[in-house]
Amino acid sequence: MDRRANKLDFELLFKNISPEEIPGDVFTLFGKVFPVITVKTPESCNAMVASGGGMAVHFRKPAIWLLFPSNRYTLELIKQEKAYTLSFFSDRHREQFMLLGKKSGRNSNKMKEVELTVIETPLGNMAFEEAYLIIECKLTQITTANAEDFYSDEAKAYLAEAYTDPGEIRQYVFGEITRIWVRK
Repeated sequence: MDRRANKLDFELLFKNISPEEIPGDVFTLFGKVFPVITVKTPESCNAMVASGGGMAVHFRKPAIWLLFPSNRYTLELIKQEKAYTLSFFSDRHREQFMLLGKKSGRNSNKMKEVELTVIETPLGNMAFEEAYLIIECKLTQITTANAEDFYSDEAKAYLAEAYTDPGEIRQYVFGEITRIWVRK
């Protein structure tokens, strides 16, 4: 089902906050809550579940970093559009948002299959009405994660996980935080 909320509804549902006001801690947000990354293109939008990441100060600005397998369709769209959102949900929406991580949007229209409402932010990015926290980002850097640059066995094992294709690389994506929204 393609559910879309009106752009005018956005500021009735969410208020803008500063990075210092983000609710929760980074370890819970990226290690247990798992944000949904959404990219809007002129034709449509696509989303996927992030399995890790964090917050940082990057080029003297608040930023988000994520680690993507290089073959992800969402990564391709981020490179193209240079803007994306991260939507954070409560556990009651977990079953629905986790569906966005089960298949590629390259070969399916998974956005119509979930019972979540896509909403446009004032900056023109797409996110989800059911989220309690939305972070908008603009792409600043993509760096390849080379196995020889990692020194712990745990980091090397993470990069070589069984679900990746042989020879597949991972890429760090850094995005400057442009807006942060919390549900009113």
